[in-house]
Amino acid sequence: MHAYTMLINGVQVAGENGQFDVINPATGSAFAQCPAGSLGQLDEAVAAAQAAFKTWRHSAHERRCEHLNAIANDIEQDADALARLIVMEQGKPLELAFSEVMGAAAWTRYAAGQEIAVELVEETPTQRVELHRKPLGVVASITPWNWPFMIAVWHIMPALRAGNCVISKPSSLTPLSTLRLVEIIARHVPHGVINCVTGEQGFGSAITAHPGIQKIVFTGSTATGQSVMRGAAANLKRLTLELGGNDAAIVLPGTPVHEVAEEVFQAAFLNMGQTCAALKRLYVHQSQYQEFAEALTQIAERQVVGDGLEPGVNFGPVQNLDQLELVQALVADARAQGARVLCGGARLDRPGFFYPPTLVADVTDGQRLVDEEQFGPVLPLIAYEDVEDVLRRANAGDMGLGGSVWGPDSEQAQALASRLESGVAWVNCHARIQPNTPFGGSKMSGFGVEFGLEGLLEFTGQQLLFVNKRAAE
Repeated sequence: MHAYTMLINGVQVAGENGQFDVINPATGSAFAQCPAGSLGQLDEAVAAAQAAFKTWRHSAHERRCEHLNAIANDIEQDADALARLIVMEQGKPLELAFSEVMGAAAWTRYAAGQEIAVELVEETPTQRVELHRKPLGVVASITPWNWPFMIAVWHIMPALRAGNCVISKPSSLTPLSTLRLVEIIARHVPHGVINCVTGEQGFGSAITAHPGIQKIVFTGSTATGQSVMRGAAANLKRLTLELGGNDAAIVLPGTPVHEVAEEVFQAAFLNMGQTCAALKRLYVHQSQYQEFAEALTQIAERQVVGDGLEPGVNFGPVQNLDQLELVQALVADARAQGARVLCGGARLDRPGFFYPPTLVADVTDGQRLVDEEQFGPVLPLIAYEDVEDVLRRANAGDMGLGGSVWGPDSEQAQALASRLESGVAWVNCHARIQPNTPFGGSKMSGFGVEFGLEGLLEFTGQQLLFVNKRAAE
């Protein structure tokens, strides 16, 4: 069994608290061991980042761009091995894992090409006022288990581009691809600029409270995000929190069912439904409810469930047993309240954490499957009659990450989408994100944004330079 190491100040080190197993969700068995770092090693990583920041912060923008482009090249060269590692620790099919890696390379190149310009606020004969953006210092990245490689890139690359140094802390469920990513980055930046520490549950709380860290970027559950925020209060850390979502999609009357059913299905079941901005509640007008249910069921039944490394598989396992048990509990609760399970609905009788794509009809608001984020391969179909009423229902929850409206009249759909209480509103699509478009949540789905110039500036602080011009002698 392969044992991995952490990276602190450019050196590969073992964990002072031993090792822990990393489970392959397709088998339910350990396939590798990850180092369990100590709080002392966290201190060492922070100290290394603080020391490196003294010079890295002054590095030329052009030089940082060169570093990031070289990192992107190495990611692409190692793409096959990285994708296979992601499959083994996360469970997704190989083709999707490969897309994750190549997407991460593209995102890295986008970050390399971004510019942080000085803003001229005022220029008069007597004064000049400029707004400068400067790096914050040490940034901690805490990443989840659903897109372990991609989200680490989303956190780390803009932080480095802005001139910060980084402590990466991946999920203990999927730490290995991030460790490999950090190794790649370390080939191209000075020692201490990038560090990676790993540990099991509870290790992250020491990061959130550490006085030597100036910012935390966190992707994960709302409950954990609240804990991060409490821990960050001691030294007023800057925060970017991308938290839970229970995204609603509203399908307006007259929507061409067979033209959009495949995209609706993929938006809901991308990564086996384990995506923060996945479509998680589907509201369909009563006039098309049965037709939509039948079309989605046909698509679900075509999916090939299995180990992501097996040829032909396009639907992998749930990543961990706890999440699988939550999915089972939500479906059981819906059944107990009279719901119809159109397909799936039971764990597969084989090793691993396999649960087939599941569609549940005859459910409504107030039931757990609709009100809670399932974060798994289950989609509730909810009928509605009145557009204003369904908008109220879509906005009723305390989360507001994304949402979408689907309909034959794009202007009508856009008008309704603009009234969704969500950080992102899509029209005739869902969960589409790009490196140049800001992404972030509202309400209990977090605050701050990632991507685009707005996302890059989250890793900087402002300094206003106010120059009072002397009169010419």
